[in-house]
Amino acid sequence: MPAPPDDFAELYRSQFAKVAVQLYAYLGDHAEAQDLTQEAFCRALERWPAVSGYADPAAWVRHVAWNLATSRLRRLQHAVRFLQRQRVPDPVQGPSPDRVVLLAALATLPPVQRRALVLRHLGQLTTAEIAEQEGVADGTVRSWLSRGHAALAARLDDREAWHA
Repeated sequence: MPAPPDDFAELYRSQFAKVAVQLYAYLGDHAEAQDLTQEAFCRALERWPAVSGYADPAAWVRHVAWNLATSRLRRLQHAVRFLQRQRVPDPVQGPSPDRVVLLAALATLPPVQRRALVLRHLGQLTTAEIAEQEGVADGTVRSWLSRGHAALAARLDDREAWHA
């Protein structure tokens, strides 16, 4: 790309900071102000044969920069209004102390027992569905569930006795 004309380069050197400071004061965002100022100068360079013939090319650049800033603010305001209209989800509550104790107790079980208990009670699968998923006999799943329930009950009873 050829170098910009000397008169454009002089306009850029003399006006960039002035326009950027104005937009910064307007927008409150230094980086955004510099980006929009740069965009205005890029547009001026693209149209330099016409813009250089204006009585005040700096005024043209300033006008374009301000229009860009105003458009940006409008888009931001529109986005904020849109987001405000969206349903705000209820904040997610942390796990209850009982859930923390249950998860800790589940973590101590062998993986097959833990998986069987979770699939049965949280996944609401039948023992036949669990057996099919795990590729084992129905009786094996029943054994896992029985041993898992017993171990879980013992661990939870131990915790309650310890906290009493």
